[in-house]
Amino acid sequence: MIPAPVLPAAAIETLQRLQQRYQQQSASSPVPASRPLRIAGRLCGWLDPAAQAALADNPVCVRHDDGLELFHDIPPGPALDAALAALALKLRDAGCLRTWRDETLPVTDASGQVFAALERGAVRPFGLLTFALHLNAWTPEGNLWIAQRALTKSTDPGMWDTLVGGLAAYGESMETALLRESAEEAGLAPADLNSRSPLRTIWRVRSRLPEGYQLEDIIVSDCILSPDVRPANQDGEVMAIRTASPLEVTAMLEAGDFTQEAALVLVEGLLHYSQAT
Repeated sequence: MIPAPVLPAAAIETLQRLQQRYQQQSASSPVPASRPLRIAGRLCGWLDPAAQAALADNPVCVRHDDGLELFHDIPPGPALDAALAALALKLRDAGCLRTWRDETLPVTDASGQVFAALERGAVRPFGLLTFALHLNAWTPEGNLWIAQRALTKSTDPGMWDTLVGGLAAYGESMETALLRESAEEAGLAPADLNSRSPLRTIWRVRSRLPEGYQLEDIIVSDCILSPDVRPANQDGEVMAIRTASPLEVTAMLEAGDFTQEAALVLVEGLLHYSQAT
């Protein structure tokens, strides 16, 4: 059982105020020029204006009154994945992608069914739903493990984060994705997480980004790490790992030291388990 943080009433009020602010900041609609996107006949995202311009003369992009459609004549399967991979390369060459990761993420339709795979760097221009897994790791005394992002990260370098956080890849279950990220980012073995809580979705982020639209479910699990477990980063994406008390985390949140996504996770976790003094 997660130890209940005992926080002054003022700190809980601060966390509630911050939670409301973070949720408001991550509840934006797509930019007005974005268009609903269908891939292989399935509604799945919002095509960014820059991507629309890059695909304006491409025959695979069909315009309808209610949006745009890609590859209407290719059913889900390897051929569709290959076509999407080739299209992502065209968008990269047109300067529409902020990064290229050589990782594929799942493409889901409006019902939540996965039907294709797409290069991670193309997901935001397409406005596709992604799934971010986070681990709130606690000490037996009720402190939180937190991680500082490496200065080489393309997003939010040097900011503080949850101990573990990352996106589910194509072909992964949410459970498998969390275990993989826990190993890569904190060196944690599955046995270290035996006591963790079931996954829960705490928020759907809707944010306008320079590279497109972020539509992302934030999925969280909590666990207590035993005193003999020392998290250690394995993939070079973290520059520091340490523990912080709930009051210190609250102060860091108020100071803006955490990424917005980590802030949503940590505020929810502190409020979920806390007791007022």
